[in-house]
Amino acid sequence: MAYRMQTSVPELTDLSKEPASTFDLYGPDSRKPGTYAANCVLARRLAERGVRFIQLYHMGWDHHEGVPRQLPPQCMDTDQASAALITDLKQRGMLDDTLVVWGGEFGRTVYCQGNLSPENYGRDHHPRCFSVWMAGGGIKGGVSYGETDDYSYNITENPVHVHDMNATLMHCLGVDHTKLTYRYQGRDFRLTDVHGSVVKELLA
Repeated sequence: MAYRMQTSVPELTDLSKEPASTFDLYGPDSRKPGTYAANCVLARRLAERGVRFIQLYHMGWDHHEGVPRQLPPQCMDTDQASAALITDLKQRGMLDDTLVVWGGEFGRTVYCQGNLSPENYGRDHHPRCFSVWMAGGGIKGGVSYGETDDYSYNITENPVHVHDMNATLMHCLGVDHTKLTYRYQGRDFRLTDVHGSVVKELLA
């Protein structure tokens, strides 16, 4: 199996047979190996070949300063390609069976960190509330779930704990998270700790 996996890589990563329409959809960076857009194309190709878990990593979001300078290029790198991946999967009839999750490990404050000027300001880490988007794989489309206060500092409606999100993702993957519970030194453990609940309002 290891041999077959390795020998399949050259064909997988050869994008020369992809039509021009693919690169038009994902954007000009999709022709450049190593870019987020090119990795999105590879993610679709991996999914087509039956790879069950695929992770794309795009760094550089830690904007404690320089938001006006640094954030627009990040969005330019990711927005079109992310939308294209969803569109591409849907066009190929793969989206219903493919769960796409886009997020980070925490949010950013809406208020300024450091000096405040039109040219330079930052935003700090903010674990209290932040957004994740999901598509396909049993998730209801076109739904916004949860609300924050007017300052985006605390959650005021429909909070989703990370354990709840993991329980929901596992449900979409056909796994009952409670079945993974095991006891060690008198305490129950599982991936969702002993808490998480499936957020049924998010399910299609």
